[in-house]
Amino acid sequence: MMTGFKLRDPSVARKVLDTIRDLGQEIMVMHVCGTHQDTLVRYGLEPLLNEVGVRIRQGPGCPVCVTTGEEIELAIQLASSGKIVTSFGDIVKVPGKDRTLADIRSNGGDVRVVYSPDDALRIARENPDREVVFLGIGFETTAPTTSSLLLGDRTPHNLSILSYHRVVPPALKFIAQAGEVRLDGLIEPGHVSMVIGEEPYRFLSADHRIPQVIAGFEPLDLLMACLEIARQKAEGRAELRNMYGRVVKPEGNLAARKAMEETFEPCDVKWRGFPVIPGSGLAISERYDDHDARSRFQDELDEFLGLEIPEPEGCRCGDVLRGLIEPTDCPLFGDVCGPNHPIGPCMVSREGSCNILHRWGRNPV
Repeated sequence: MMTGFKLRDPSVARKVLDTIRDLGQEIMVMHVCGTHQDTLVRYGLEPLLNEVGVRIRQGPGCPVCVTTGEEIELAIQLASSGKIVTSFGDIVKVPGKDRTLADIRSNGGDVRVVYSPDDALRIARENPDREVVFLGIGFETTAPTTSSLLLGDRTPHNLSILSYHRVVPPALKFIAQAGEVRLDGLIEPGHVSMVIGEEPYRFLSADHRIPQVIAGFEPLDLLMACLEIARQKAEGRAELRNMYGRVVKPEGNLAARKAMEETFEPCDVKWRGFPVIPGSGLAISERYDDHDARSRFQDELDEFLGLEIPEPEGCRCGDVLRGLIEPTDCPLFGDVCGPNHPIGPCMVSREGSCNILHRWGRNPV
């Protein structure tokens, strides 16, 4: 019975699920995308897939969630010292050591929620006598938009960037090598893949024998991705299949990739719930050092670099991000930690698996 699942032709979905069942495979699949998780939970796909032998967990696919407490604390310090800090909305509710950017704003700090890097550009032009910092957060999907602030001659002298951008393939390499989760397949993120294309993922199939599918965001996209992974496992194959060809080209978006290569350079960075992952961060390139907030305000930030900030007591967000547990395995989920009173970033961000499950888990559309 396909409860909560609405399609123009649900018989197609039923056929896909029956085909998966007929393959007789028990598989564990990981994806790294908040939008994929939203589709899975919102449309009630998870229990249907469980019935045919497929279990799915969200890995570190939420940019706000993987941003560390130390990084939040750096932004808090800049806001506390009188600078205008601009950021996307979710991050302002994530705690650093013992405060959030929202707390700083409530106490008179100038923290502004923006909807694009161009908003930060406008704010800097409107306030030429003040330092404006843009928090660059996100994976390869949003990094090129941050690059746009630095390219050309439009960057105001008073605008700098605190880059928390990360790239996905090195994190997947860590997960594959760590072996903490038995992975029978990976569903790769459509938005990220639109930028980077197919090639950066191929090593996972070649070196680690993991079937992979680049998938879109419709319910049938995800069901077909699971079917492809089940088929590959049944046939002893491990290949990358692009099933989102209507959007993702093999080479990705060349203009976006070029912009990233010019403005960023790879760096080693820690992810929430993970140790330092080599080459997984995007630092501002040396040629744009004048607009790198870490360099520009080094004296103010030095004492907070390397600061170890533990998860809130009882919060298991790090384990959720590594795919080790389900959100409901966290003792805080639900009664103590919810969207109106979030404890950890997996509940703060709308791309976090805890937030998604709390919003849609009980009442799929």
